[in-house]
Amino acid sequence: MKKILVIHGPNLDLLGKREPAIYGHTTLKEINARLKSIAKKNKISLTIIQSSHEGEIVERIGKAKKQFAALLINPAAYTHTSVAIRDAITASGILTIEVHLSNIYSREEFRRHSLISPVAKGTILGFGPASYYLGLQAIISLM
Repeated sequence: MKKILVIHGPNLDLLGKREPAIYGHTTLKEINARLKSIAKKNKISLTIIQSSHEGEIVERIGKAKKQFAALLINPAAYTHTSVAIRDAITASGILTIEVHLSNIYSREEFRRHSLISPVAKGTILGFGPASYYLGLQAIISLM
């Protein structure tokens, strides 16, 4: 069975409560349940983590190559700031899809640059929770 690592970055544990006009009312628990359902139908195993700690995310990505076929990541605020996460993805060589709930290019200027996109196979953004589901489907089709 192929395994996929899903990483939710900082503050995504607040989904459903945090700025619902931007991020919607769907909770992280609901997103994870739908991801698991999609994975089960496709005979894929998911490991899902949420962390607000950059170092933990970097370490998980660093170990991913030995355990996982692919990475689905929403780096959240680290999208715009984390050279460390970018470097970990590059070093791992793992198939990576970046996702975002909102369209980062239609938001504040500082959010319009992703350090992750250039090292990801693709980026899906702006579709709310569906960005995750589309990202998972993209990984499945590429594996």
